[in-house]
Amino acid sequence: MKYIELKNTLKDFTLFSLNDIRKIEFNFFRSRLNEWQGKRFIKKIINGYYIFSDLNVNDHVLFEIANRIYSPSYISFEMALSYYHLIPESVYKITSASTRKTSKFTTPLAQFHYRTIAPKFYFGYEIIEYNSKHFKIASMEKALLDFFYINNHLNNKTDFESLRIKKDIINAKINKKQLGEFLGRFNKKSLTRRINSFMEYVKDV
Repeated sequence: MKYIELKNTLKDFTLFSLNDIRKIEFNFFRSRLNEWQGKRFIKKIINGYYIFSDLNVNDHVLFEIANRIYSPSYISFEMALSYYHLIPESVYKITSASTRKTSKFTTPLAQFHYRTIAPKFYFGYEIIEYNSKHFKIASMEKALLDFFYINNHLNNKTDFESLRIKKDIINAKINKKQLGEFLGRFNKKSLTRRINSFMEYVKDV
């Protein structure tokens, strides 16, 4: 297979793997990938996954890549809070929830961090469509719960203030009924207590 054939066949792929290529040419030699990397036609993201070097990378592309290179997973925690503009700072790592072990990958595009959640807590994400593609990201309510679930040291007003959460957006956009339903599925008294304290805190705008 020539590179131009690969590019034309997989032109709609954000990310592709050796398996994707072998569906097209079953006896494809892996060494060709090294050759194409050397010519800067493609970039390796992690072992087994590649992108074309001219890929236009934005947050949506990074989120789709994050979902795929470590599956099952969905964008959550700090990255989701930033996506929803709940925190003022930009986040420089792509944070995700996964039922697999906690892992992180440093790649040419970004750092991808994955935190373990129990399979029974793997819910509350939305599928966002973009350019005929998609990625999975926690809803605003689930991102907040995931964040507090992992950061169990956040207990009081001083802790909440350190987050610099945008209270006006929380008050305007959080679906309190949905938040309560999701919180009930966690069925953890300590988390319920901390979330209730946080919601009281954000009322004071």
